[in-house]
Amino acid sequence: MHLRTFTPMKYSSKLLSQTLTQICLVKGVHHIVISPGSRNAPLTIGFVENEKFNCFSIVDERSAAFFALGMSQQLKLPVVLVCTSGSALLNYYPAVAEAFYSDIPLVIISADRPKELINIGDGQTIQQENVFANHILYNANCENGKKHLAYNENEINKAINIAFEQQGPVHINVPFAEPLYETVDGLQVQSEIIPLGIPEKNTLVELDPFVNKWNISNKKIILIGAQSPNSIEQKFIDQLAEDESVLIFTETTSNVHHHNIFPSIDQLIAPLYDDAFKNLQPEILITFGGMVISKKIKAFLRNYSPTEHWHIDPKKAYDTYFCLKHHFKISPNDFLKEFLPKTIVTENTFQKDWLKVKQHRLDRQAFYENSMPYSDFKVFSEIVKSLPNNIHLQLSNSATIRYSQLFKLDKSIHVFCNRGTSGIDGCTSTAIGAAYISDDPTVFITGDLSFFYDSNALWNNYIPNNFKIIVINNGGGGIFRILPGDKNSENFKTYFETKHHITAEHLCKMYDFNYHSVSLDNELKTSLNSFFKESNTPKLLEIFTPSEINDKVLLDYFKFIK
Repeated sequence: MHLRTFTPMKYSSKLLSQTLTQICLVKGVHHIVISPGSRNAPLTIGFVENEKFNCFSIVDERSAAFFALGMSQQLKLPVVLVCTSGSALLNYYPAVAEAFYSDIPLVIISADRPKELINIGDGQTIQQENVFANHILYNANCENGKKHLAYNENEINKAINIAFEQQGPVHINVPFAEPLYETVDGLQVQSEIIPLGIPEKNTLVELDPFVNKWNISNKKIILIGAQSPNSIEQKFIDQLAEDESVLIFTETTSNVHHHNIFPSIDQLIAPLYDDAFKNLQPEILITFGGMVISKKIKAFLRNYSPTEHWHIDPKKAYDTYFCLKHHFKISPNDFLKEFLPKTIVTENTFQKDWLKVKQHRLDRQAFYENSMPYSDFKVFSEIVKSLPNNIHLQLSNSATIRYSQLFKLDKSIHVFCNRGTSGIDGCTSTAIGAAYISDDPTVFITGDLSFFYDSNALWNNYIPNNFKIIVINNGGGGIFRILPGDKNSENFKTYFETKHHITAEHLCKMYDFNYHSVSLDNELKTSLNSFFKESNTPKLLEIFTPSEINDKVLLDYFKFIK
């Protein structure tokens, strides 16, 4: 007869560690991403010893932070990051900034030395308090010692509550004196838990003046930025899309679908000139969602300003188009629920005329796709046609997200991209964190520079077997060839395009990814069909394209679809 052995839970002897873990547990913060170190040993012990926490060990702090960001992106709950003292903390900064601008809750917990050991020449020591400055919602700077327990409890409660309530990153800095590894058998503190605040009921201002302006306007544009799938009730989209005086502009990251919307903004407006822009110029612009990718829509709305610009968001409003008149501090659904029943559908040809332009562009694009040479554009066209339905799609920044804007995706595909700061630095790590949480198979499409920049993302024990990466390798930063400048100089190739001959093959061998490559047009469709079949290991498909013609193919496209 075998008796089950029971291992009693150990706690760090540090009261501050016990306080932190208790508060996290009660508040429902259960996902903890830890990077190894010594100064953070009390925190590691506190989290790892308790089986109610889901703990992840990732060595590279920058990758760990984006991995946590990807998880939080899907959970819509705070995820904890734990690191040791010194420069380890600074490696979180790119993900902290992304979380700040994308409204993603992270709780950064950094171990530190006691104040008396700061700035005396001790190793692995920097000034950690308030280190994230302007890109954090709250800094909780805890104090060392038993006499500060009440203060620390209050600061930790406040920081975590803000992460929940305001949906963004917070920083808790916790000093520990040696010894760091001592444990005890039971809790020595019972921390006070400050409950989350009751959300303020945002009340709408008197709507009648805005409704009146809407009802007498013949040209209205709704512009929707990045947002999670199903953020806006479809019935509201349907009602707006059936109004002949309304154009709904969306992007790949908007996750909004209707046959009357305009999902490829650059495709529609890139070939336009002054008279057409004047015809498109709206009287009222309503925006909601996060960051907008299209530089062309920003230029258009700045040069042909609407009379009224209203932004709808409970948290913030950016004056992106230099004409913001009102910020409705309420969710889009709550706004539309109150606003739309008061509106009158205006009958005119504004939407009908522009839908004709849209169809013309689509017809021309279909013709162009059938005749264009093998290139980045051709590859994206084939990838979009091959994507399975009901997948989770992560896109890297730079050329990848911009090409994706030109093609229609099935409405069952949920799309995400780090558009808060639009950096390439952690796209792969974010995709893996999101894939770990998502119930759907995840496909990540990326360019070569973005992929190699974040190659430590693959140094990760939590990659699902249904995770798939497509790397479009054009041998450098191909997006720079689209921008003005001398494309043939050695300085351009070295310092802008950053030409290289690196491939992903050896990384795949190292990290046990199923690797396949394509470099010919006639292999592409077959390879893509095979790539999307189920596998017992993660897959990577590397597609090589000719860098010399990619920019010409794209620029010719915008001329051709006019």
